[in-house]
Amino acid sequence: MTTHPSILACVALVSAAIAATILVVYLVRRPSLGGATKLWLLLGLGVFPILTAGSGNIVGFEATKERSFCASCHVMTVHTADSDDPTSVTLSSRHARNKLFGAEDCYTCHADYGMYGTILTKWGGLKHVYNYYLRGYHSMTIEEAKKSIRINHPYPNENCMQCHSTKNLLWASKPDHKAILSDVRDGKISCASGGCHGFAHPSWLTPDGRAL
Repeated sequence: MTTHPSILACVALVSAAIAATILVVYLVRRPSLGGATKLWLLLGLGVFPILTAGSGNIVGFEATKERSFCASCHVMTVHTADSDDPTSVTLSSRHARNKLFGAEDCYTCHADYGMYGTILTKWGGLKHVYNYYLRGYHSMTIEEAKKSIRINHPYPNENCMQCHSTKNLLWASKPDHKAILSDVRDGKISCASGGCHGFAHPSWLTPDGRAL
């Protein structure tokens, strides 16, 4: 059963308040270090801060899964606005309208689906933070971002195949699918390409006609 983020946020705030209260009372009253005082200090310096950090980190992880978090970097607003557009036919927008993806569609599609998916994905996301604040992305115009920002590596078909397994009869009954089945499974042909299901996000063309 998943704990609601608002409950964990309350746990973090209450734990922080209790820890702060214990420390302030100790600093003001300066009681002798008897057994009871040591117990209270253990709670104020150990137990409640750990509860604050643990629950706060979980809330933070959950918040970074939201599309609104991705949109907080202005260079991503073109993509997130497209996902929010009910008339768009891009892959990202169509999946965003699916309740299984919803407001977490960016994370759901771009997450590493391994055993430690959330941790590894967010660890990799720190590179985006580094680029945004220390390599000048925060000062880029949208036009400059279109020309210089690229996905770290080709989008893997395995991510698509988490839902579209390529093994059900409906999928295999399509002649186009049947003809390229082995290449799709081997990643030689990308599902999210101009020749198949179109690019996931709004695409722009370079002078030589290549899609960004």
